[in-house]
Amino acid sequence: MADQDQNERLERLESRVAFQDQTIEDLNAVITEQWTVIEQLRRKLEVMEEQVRSGSFIADPSSEKPPPHY
Repeated sequence: MADQDQNERLERLESRVAFQDQTIEDLNAVITEQWTVIEQLRRKLEVMEEQVRSGSFIADPSSEKPPPHY
């Protein structure tokens, strides 16, 4: 009986560890994906900051179409 209880306990622990390993892998994948998005956003922000500093974010009024109500 004791051996059977120990075997069942060991199987439950092994199963639990396997689920925890999968959860860790899933979380790592999410973190990696989020880091990629953060890096892309950081680069875009740097470009936008540079545009604001240089004033190049303002369109040339001569190249703009008039609004539809004109």
